Amino acid sequence: MELLLIRHAVPERITTEQSGGEPADPSLTDAGRHQADRLAAWLAIEGVDHIVSSPLRRAGETAAPVATALGIDVEVDPELCEYDAAADSYIPIEEMRAENSERWQAMVEGRWADYGGEPPDQFRGRIIPCIDRIIAAHPGRKVAAVCHGGVINVYLASVLDIDRHLWFDPEYTSISRVRASRSGARSIESINERAHLVGRREQQ
Repeated sequence: MELLLIRHAVPERITTEQSGGEPADPSLTDAGRHQADRLAAWLAIEGVDHIVSSPLRRAGETAAPVATALGIDVEVDPELCEYDAAADSYIPIEEMRAENSERWQAMVEGRWADYGGEPPDQFRGRIIPCIDRIIAAHPGRKVAAVCHGGVINVYLASVLDIDRHLWFDPEYTSISRVRASRSGARSIESINERAHLVGRREQQ
């Protein structure tokens, strides 16, 4: 089967003050909704048999136009949520990296619990079985899993036998493809595809 791991589109920024101390679950920005529409137009021509999404709003809002374009429903899998789903703020990673903030340093160093996240080993122990279960449920099919940067990092790292939990930056709505055989073999077909954001696929 072929698995498309898709990062959500650009979400809104939410501070602790804005969330009132509750878990931050941002919607997409206008730019993010445009990205999701471009993704949907691209995949509508390629075709996908099934869509599964993280329960977080930014993933669901990215998956929705894809599902509409293909005329299929979205399956929500609670295990696909990001490691910091319980955090009371959402600051875009590019902003944290540009400012070299303490939260960025904590993320790079694996101190995810400092900002309301799961410990890396616990996160990895949740994500890998979750994605393997999705693969096992859809033999011979093409499945799109709309999720998060950490989810994609951890799963691809497991396939490539990379020790680091966060080792590359998936772009918003980027597609990374995994081929999975019934024998259990996994291979990476592509990482961080973004053609849909700059071009248009022609109907054959």
